[in-house]
Amino acid sequence: MTDHAPRSQLATHRVDNQPPAPRDRDLFALDQPLREALAREAPDWVARRLEALGAAVGSREVQALGEAANRHPPELRLFDRHGRRLDEVVYHPAYHELMHLAFDNGWHAVAWEEEHHGGHQAHVAALYLLTQAEPGFCCPLTMTHAAIPALRREPQVFDEWRFRLLAWDYDERAVPAWEKPAVTLGMAMTEKQGGSDVRANTTHAERASDGYRLTGHKWFCSAPMSDAFLTLAQTDEGLSCFLVPRFTPDGQRNALEIQRLKDKCGNRANASAEIEFRDAYGEAVGEPGRGIPTILEMVQQTRLDAATAPAGMMRQALLEAWSHVSQRQAFGRALGEQPLMRRVIADMALESEASLALVMRTARAFDTPGNAHEQALARLLPALGKYWHNKRGPGFMAEAMECLGGIGYVEETPLARLYREAPVNSIWEGSGNVICLDVLRVFDRHPECFDALREELATARGLSPAYARAVAALENAFSEPHASLEANARWLTQRMAQCLQAALLLQHAPSEVSDSFCRSRLDDSVSPVYGVLPLDMPLDAILARIEP
Repeated sequence: MTDHAPRSQLATHRVDNQPPAPRDRDLFALDQPLREALAREAPDWVARRLEALGAAVGSREVQALGEAANRHPPELRLFDRHGRRLDEVVYHPAYHELMHLAFDNGWHAVAWEEEHHGGHQAHVAALYLLTQAEPGFCCPLTMTHAAIPALRREPQVFDEWRFRLLAWDYDERAVPAWEKPAVTLGMAMTEKQGGSDVRANTTHAERASDGYRLTGHKWFCSAPMSDAFLTLAQTDEGLSCFLVPRFTPDGQRNALEIQRLKDKCGNRANASAEIEFRDAYGEAVGEPGRGIPTILEMVQQTRLDAATAPAGMMRQALLEAWSHVSQRQAFGRALGEQPLMRRVIADMALESEASLALVMRTARAFDTPGNAHEQALARLLPALGKYWHNKRGPGFMAEAMECLGGIGYVEETPLARLYREAPVNSIWEGSGNVICLDVLRVFDRHPECFDALREELATARGLSPAYARAVAALENAFSEPHASLEANARWLTQRMAQCLQAALLLQHAPSEVSDSFCRSRLDDSVSPVYGVLPLDMPLDAILARIEP
């Protein structure tokens, strides 16, 4: 992009004491915690492949695409000019450019192309970077990626779709899947009367000569322009999983009718819809009556992505705040040199680094076959990260916004849309209470997961007094009766996530970072407000890692 400096001398005053205009930034090269995490968690090829993506997402061009996709949200087009039913969603060109950035470079497919060889680490790290361009368009990326394990339960369906699902391409056209080089997949599970309680779903499926016919509604359908959707419907055998394509095998538009698009708080670039199945064609996926275990194969993947997105958003907000306070003068010196602001930014930097460490460790567990310990962690850690990172996200975005002052509250900076975006990953794929109860159910049904947690926490034994006290308190809490555990499920989930973050930082991060994290998160007198740190924190060392 050509630089044309904006005019600073205006009619009544000169514009000064402002940070420089946005510039191209290499978000991979600037991210020391990410590069260190990849060095320990992933094969060398992952970092090499991410280098180009980091430069792209940090460019002014791609950042402008994210802004445009939010300023011009998708629009519903129900009928053509002659009254024929279309059920199409029209997106701004910026959205399609972002989709090309992700899909043309294979970030939806890499976990399966390089499965057990760093593929999940590559996918998670790419999602972390892509989120910093625009979180909303990452929804169809996540679901297309995550559909593969569920579809594997039905080999015939999987064989029919997998080559287009894994193709390095993006085709926005509303045409049958067999006319496209590449496709995307969505999900439609939630109904009005049940929400997270999908067993209360009333959509039903009847056998037909060529598959099934589905009738019913879905309260939330994510990415409604996808080429097919995984969904749940009742059958004689019980709740079952189905793949509902946008077009029927004879090339007709399927009876999947969009009622309206949701007017959401955030996630503006991405469409979410209410839909009706009106005798819609579908194909069974997985064992009849076992729809929940089948769809959970997908949800386990999407939950890891929902834990990763807030880590990427925190990183973007942190960079925006640090860039501003490093340049902005107040009361005779730069804001970034003032003690209280330094403590706020340093505290946010600790949170950002800890969240990244946990999702990268989880991705390694996903990519380690034949290891019982890693498989147990892969079952547990996505829920812990999804719950805790998203609980920390909204306050993080608000604090970053406050660092910029009034300009942070307007839509011209990314912080306003990050703030509006922050709650969504906590809500979909299971809201906070659902996630915490799922964690307890995992321990009940898979006690090896608790053993794996203990083993993982033991790796940092003796490295921090605050950490030792926190782990002991966690052990004691699990000795309470089951009724108390359920009532205390939020604290338990939070503490497990924080202790795992601490264990990773104690082993791998500089001591200034790990010790500061443990003392500011795990001691008894901890404030929920960012910036309330012990007075002797090594701020210089922590701040130096934000933008080396």
